[in-house]
Amino acid sequence: MYQFSYAEVARDVEVDARERERRALDHSIELLRKAEENGPRSRDAIEAIYTTRSLWAILVEDLASAENGLPEALRAELISIGLWIMREAEAIRLGRSQNFAGIIEITTLIRDGLN
Repeated sequence: MYQFSYAEVARDVEVDARERERRALDHSIELLRKAEENGPRSRDAIEAIYTTRSLWAILVEDLASAENGLPEALRAELISIGLWIMREAEAIRLGRSQNFAGIIEITTLIRDGLN
């Protein structure tokens, strides 16, 4: 029978969580690219904005949690980025922006940082 230390199990859980976050960000990026191609009033844009805002709301909530293991300064920076992304997505929804490229670029940088 195998016995795993708590540290090994915790490390595996962290790796799994990062992989899920990376896949969720990949999905958001894919939707945003389709939306950018088809325009801010397309069905693709509606889906991309909803998905992106929902994802970042979850991430920001997790980052704000005292149980989050990231350093406080990094958490604060990521929260600021998440809030910016949500504001940009809302501006696109309201017709005040078409900045899909900015959201894609920042989300890609965050996703790449998870590796």
